[in-house]
Amino acid sequence: MILNKALFLDRDGVVNQDYGYVHKIEDFKFIDGIFELSQAAIAKGYLIFIITNQAGIGRGYYSVSDFDLVTFWMCEQFSDQGVLVSKVYYSPFHPEHGIGYYKKDDISRKPNPGMIIQAVDEFNINLSESILIGDKLSDIQAGLNAGVRTNICVRSNISDSDINVSCHYVAKLSDAKTFL
Repeated sequence: MILNKALFLDRDGVVNQDYGYVHKIEDFKFIDGIFELSQAAIAKGYLIFIITNQAGIGRGYYSVSDFDLVTFWMCEQFSDQGVLVSKVYYSPFHPEHGIGYYKKDDISRKPNPGMIIQAVDEFNINLSESILIGDKLSDIQAGLNAGVRTNICVRSNISDSDINVSCHYVAKLSDAKTFL
């Protein structure tokens, strides 16, 4: 069995500007350098996955259909730049603020490794050759919990003590391709 290497990208704060619960195309602004990073990863044989907590669904702020619409559009934008996003994984759950079915700490919700493990199972991913890029401690913890080889923080959304303990590297998104 051939194992693939993956680039796991958090969505809000890595792929797009995080304005809080981004769920409309008109509010979706790509972060400079995300397409170039993804193109470089594809050129080096990485599969691209987006893994994103979407508690706004669970909180009732927007629907799965709203999320699906912006996700389809986002993937089209990547495709227009020559980048295939192999799959977008999302977790609509929140252990405290979810409503009804969505009020739980599901294995899929970062910092749990569920979305990454699902990609491993579906796409034969070799985590020792894979990279995760996130902007929050929960992203990095998910990578560590799953066994991702390299976990990169791209924003100062994480305290210095957390960076020292958790992140393998701290980099600007535009510099992250040096780790591929």
